[in-house]
Amino acid sequence: MKPIPSQRVVAIVGRPNVGKSALFNRLARRRIAIVHEESGVTRDRVSHEVTWGDHRFELIDTGGIALQDGAAALNSIEQGTRDQVDIAIGDAAVIIFVTDLTSGIVPMDEEVARLLHASGRPVFIAANKADRPDQDAHAVDYEALGFKAFPVSALHKRGAEALIEAVIEALPPAEPAARLPALKVAVVGRPNVGKSSYINRLLGNERLIVSDVAGTTRDSIEVPFSIGHGDAVRNYVMIDTAGMRKVGKVHQSVERFSVFRAEKSIERADIVCLMIEAVQGPTVQDKKIASKILESRKGCVILVNKWDMAKGADAEEYEKALRRELFFLDYAPIVFASSTSGYNIRRSIEAIDHVAAQVSTMLPTGLLNRTLHDAFKRVQPPEVKGHRLKFYYCAQTGVQPLWFRMFVNDPRRITDAYRIYLQKAMRRAFGLEGAPLVLDFRSSHSLRPETHRRGTRRTPSR
Repeated sequence: MKPIPSQRVVAIVGRPNVGKSALFNRLARRRIAIVHEESGVTRDRVSHEVTWGDHRFELIDTGGIALQDGAAALNSIEQGTRDQVDIAIGDAAVIIFVTDLTSGIVPMDEEVARLLHASGRPVFIAANKADRPDQDAHAVDYEALGFKAFPVSALHKRGAEALIEAVIEALPPAEPAARLPALKVAVVGRPNVGKSSYINRLLGNERLIVSDVAGTTRDSIEVPFSIGHGDAVRNYVMIDTAGMRKVGKVHQSVERFSVFRAEKSIERADIVCLMIEAVQGPTVQDKKIASKILESRKGCVILVNKWDMAKGADAEEYEKALRRELFFLDYAPIVFASSTSGYNIRRSIEAIDHVAAQVSTMLPTGLLNRTLHDAFKRVQPPEVKGHRLKFYYCAQTGVQPLWFRMFVNDPRRITDAYRIYLQKAMRRAFGLEGAPLVLDFRSSHSLRPETHRRGTRRTPSR
């Protein structure tokens, strides 16, 4: 038996379909884990930092325990799910054992109880589906499994307070620690391109289930990790997402939820890592995912995975071809890597760090305006209905994405081609690799009259 960890980690375990994910969402106060009547929806560990009153702890949802001890798994996914549960139990300081109050104690509940007794962790039973007060008294029946039981209803928001008060009391004391904000990195791509394998390689362990069965990952799994120590530490949250299929091929409701979660993960991320399979190359679906990243205005790194399988491929020629296919992401750095061999994995993190710095860059106002004035002098804007665009002043108004307010005579005269030309001129001058640029054209009439007369010292009105 391993010693109880000092971290404030709470794991939710139980057999399939007793409401573990529903209780996880209720305690997290967010719909994080996918909840569905289909058995076995949760496979990987799903974690979330929960604030309950003045207390904070990490809450972990796990897949249903469906294997008797020593029984052979039917497939790699079933075995992987059980392995993830065992790891979660080992990491936890306290365990919530979820049962179904409406079905009574079944043999698999007894198997889970035996496993939890062997762990040596403090365990509390959440007798779920106690939807009415008259059902609460039946919760005591579950104490025959050897743990204190609490009637709860994740569906009807009943009983969670008493359960969590007991859990918090059993947690180790909180350790005050000043942590830098973690960089959220969503790893997205088609099914089976190696997203989970990549994160496992970063972590140096089998944190996520990896299988050659497409669609193994269903939830968006947030995995925190750090590089370095002390003042040099860098904190990350890697978000492993479900493979994003074509809409026409997403038939099951669970898969539709998975794709929806992957899209939401892109929107929540600081940086998005678009993973492409090296041998197959970019597909139509890869382009659709790339367009979602562009639409969400996120910093981006393109990771060409399984490069060790692209025998004889020339990286320089491959990159040129990839740039042509994904021309609208031509500003994103490309890293060739292999999750299997470890090739360029460190380089991929360096690229992510670089893009993270770029999306937070504040450009010097004077140099920015000189660069844009020079760009207008080199190439004049085209005439639109007999009139030409005139540029007066630019001010950076935001980061993540980099947002620039550009004051001109008439915003209606900007063309898409000239907007792209200005973006490229800014990238040539400042780099900004992987960072999306938003050029917000405004009429010069929104400048204060006195700044209009001062020439180069104009500032936008607030």
